[in-house]
Amino acid sequence: MEEMQQPQSQLFIQDLTSEKRAAFYRKTYTHLALAVLLFVLVEMVFFQIEPLVNFAISLTQGWTWLLMLGGFMLVTNYAEKMAVENHDTTKQYLALLIYVIAEAFIFIPLIFMAMYAAGEGGFHILSQAAIMTLSLFTGLSAIVLLTKKNFSFLSSILTIGFFIAIGLIVAGTLFGFNLGLWFSVGMIALASGSILYQTSNMVHKYNEDQYVGAALGLFASLMLLFWYILSILNRN
Repeated sequence: MEEMQQPQSQLFIQDLTSEKRAAFYRKTYTHLALAVLLFVLVEMVFFQIEPLVNFAISLTQGWTWLLMLGGFMLVTNYAEKMAVENHDTTKQYLALLIYVIAEAFIFIPLIFMAMYAAGEGGFHILSQAAIMTLSLFTGLSAIVLLTKKNFSFLSSILTIGFFIAIGLIVAGTLFGFNLGLWFSVGMIALASGSILYQTSNMVHKYNEDQYVGAALGLFASLMLLFWYILSILNRN
């Protein structure tokens, strides 16, 4: 009896030829760039809908902020599972779309603060945060792509870190204390670790047909990094 072979579409990236790996990386980063562009476009549309902006801002106070974060985490978990556990490209695209829209909504209060509380300097803050985020993201991604090092060992560290962060956010919201600058710095470190982990997954974990799912994982880490860099710049 002939040995059953894994279908070509199910091959892991590390098992492919260098040409096919390069094609997978191009598709992944192209979809990441498209996700960022879609995020910007959706955000612009959202800011044209004043009731939606007011509603999002109203959710930042007290326990309603926890509900908003909880809803966002549920959407994130659903979208990531749909993207990563599916080999159906249509479902992966749907998951990416859902996630981008959810990110655009939760970013409304933070961008509002940057654009309106900072006055004319709002756009400068956003562009500065974007440049810093992309620079750090590029550097971290290059480390993985050039060294081919497997950063899967970061999984447990990131899980513990995110649970601690969620606990601090909940405590800060319920008891009314400001988490401060160092919390944002710690979250930037956590987001940086997540970028290393997600890029490593792209190199070692995904199948050839999961470039949309890989892009979603990278997009999630990129936006987390952008959130806390922008949060720090908003303090100035």
